Amino acid sequence: MTSTDLPVRDASGPAPHTPHTGRASAVRRRVPRPGPHSRHHPRTHLTLGAGRTSRVLALAALTVMALVWLLPMAWALLTAFKSERDASDPLHWLLPAHGFTLQGFSAVWERGDLPLWMLNSLLISAAVTVITVLVSAMAGYAFSRTLFAGRRWLFALTVAAVLVPPQILIVPWFQQMLSLGLLDTYAAVILPQTVAPVMVFILKKHFDSLPHELEEAARIDGAGHWRIFWSVLLPLSRPMLAAVSIFVFIGAWNNFLWPFISTSDPALMTLPVGITSVKDAYGIQYAQSMASAVLAALPLVVVFMFFQRHIVKSVATTGLGGQ
Repeated sequence: MTSTDLPVRDASGPAPHTPHTGRASAVRRRVPRPGPHSRHHPRTHLTLGAGRTSRVLALAALTVMALVWLLPMAWALLTAFKSERDASDPLHWLLPAHGFTLQGFSAVWERGDLPLWMLNSLLISAAVTVITVLVSAMAGYAFSRTLFAGRRWLFALTVAAVLVPPQILIVPWFQQMLSLGLLDTYAAVILPQTVAPVMVFILKKHFDSLPHELEEAARIDGAGHWRIFWSVLLPLSRPMLAAVSIFVFIGAWNNFLWPFISTSDPALMTLPVGITSVKDAYGIQYAQSMASAVLAALPLVVVFMFFQRHIVKSVATTGLGGQ
């Protein structure tokens, strides 16, 4: 081929088309794409802004709110370790004049049956948590993945039940337990607390977010509703179930009104009811009241410390392998 056969590039026009070689194509394929932190994808910040001043202001605001939230807890903890004389002394509200003591804790422990009350609270709260989570998960699956007559109306009724205060249901619950002969039993304390429409709504929305392809693949393998619910969707919902369990457990542990009304046997008292009976019998004593509150809240703090990561994970995950 002579020089006249070679393509000549015109200075005023684009270069003529020439076939790409394999090496040029490979080099072009290896050109990296813009990453999430490149200039084409600016990094987003969760604070007030990207500047240092904005981050400092956000951190300062969060610190102030945290201190305001912790102030009542710190005051209760300080009062619990004071004597009754120092607890009622306004001049030594921070540091007691006679030093810190464990008299409040020892007095509450001696005057009440705290081990039995803690055991009752643990058994009742655990039973309420298991039943509530199981029933709410099955109801949420039915509303999310099945079709039946009146499904929308029944779900609307469930959502409307969230607006009903539990205190309004105290009299119907009491009449129902009385007609069934369940008063002064564990069943009377447990069963009414297992009705949790808000948990049904939360789990229904969670099941809606899970991909339907997993359910379709299970149906191809011959799985039915129960198999899909138990073996496919529940394993993917462990973080959400753990978060729901924590909230239900805390609510059942702190519940005072219904256990106080449904039982009169001292052997069935829960911790909030038992502590209140001790306080009413011996008058208002600030150190012992704060010591009782600390003892009642201590198991909840331990539970939350061990399972708080599940709450964060339930919000951060979508159900596919933690992604």
